[in-house]
Amino acid sequence: MHKERYSTGAWYILGAALLWGTTGTAQAFAPAGFDPRVIGALRLFVGGIALLALSLYRRDLGGLKEWNWKWVFLAAAFTAIYQLCFFAAVAKTGVAVGTIVGIGCAPVFGGLLGKVFRKEQLSRRWVFATILAIAGCVLLSLSSGSITIDSTGIVLAVAAGASYALYTLMIKGLLEHHAPDAIMTVVVCAGGLLLSPLLLTCDRAWLFQPRSLAVTLHLGIATMALSYWLFARGLQTVQVGSAVTLSLAEPMTAAILGFAVLGETIQLQSFSGICLIFAGLLVLVLRKKQKYQADTFDL
Repeated sequence: MHKERYSTGAWYILGAALLWGTTGTAQAFAPAGFDPRVIGALRLFVGGIALLALSLYRRDLGGLKEWNWKWVFLAAAFTAIYQLCFFAAVAKTGVAVGTIVGIGCAPVFGGLLGKVFRKEQLSRRWVFATILAIAGCVLLSLSSGSITIDSTGIVLAVAAGASYALYTLMIKGLLEHHAPDAIMTVVVCAGGLLLSPLLLTCDRAWLFQPRSLAVTLHLGIATMALSYWLFARGLQTVQVGSAVTLSLAEPMTAAILGFAVLGETIQLQSFSGICLIFAGLLVLVLRKKQKYQADTFDL
């Protein structure tokens, strides 16, 4: 096998990150009164149902005894924790700081976890790409001007970044024993069940409006089912640290859509941040042909 297989996996993860980047724009079209926590729970539910239908059609779920449920539960828990921590961090300390800390620290956690648990090498290419992408996130996040620092919000943002990296690590290990479709089905459905109590304690009147249904379906099918399917496919051949760095295409996409679709003003600082993130992603995606060695991880 050659390194171009790695590049193919990187493009899968980039595709997932581009879909994740549409989340904020989609929520902008939701009617007034929506609860972000409920949006997160419904996103998992709709995505889980779509993935379940695909897995049942392909008959790749396997038997219950074939699964390591400890790792499935951990992956589902980290998925749910990320949703709650990130939205809470943004509410506490603002979009700028919440984004820079939450999304910016995730590649660092991903690289360290990959090195400790999977013996992945932190190459100079990864270090350079991560520095470029994080610097781009800093410029992009701080371009809004107003900065609010809240210690609780900072802790929540760091927890969100760590949860995303840990989730990626769990999925990487499960991929050595199960098909990507089956893994994402089980994990996303389990994550939806963990967040289900939120649906019992919220005002659901806004949910049955046509715009709410359209936003929920987009978030569940495009930004959850399809994107996580692509992410799992790409993660088969991409290291944990590189996968999390590639995911920084999400804020870049959100910024571009905010300018192109929502009519937001793009500043020179924002444009510079987008260019830095894009440059970092290219460093990881465009690779020379070399021999590929698959790493292993015993569950």
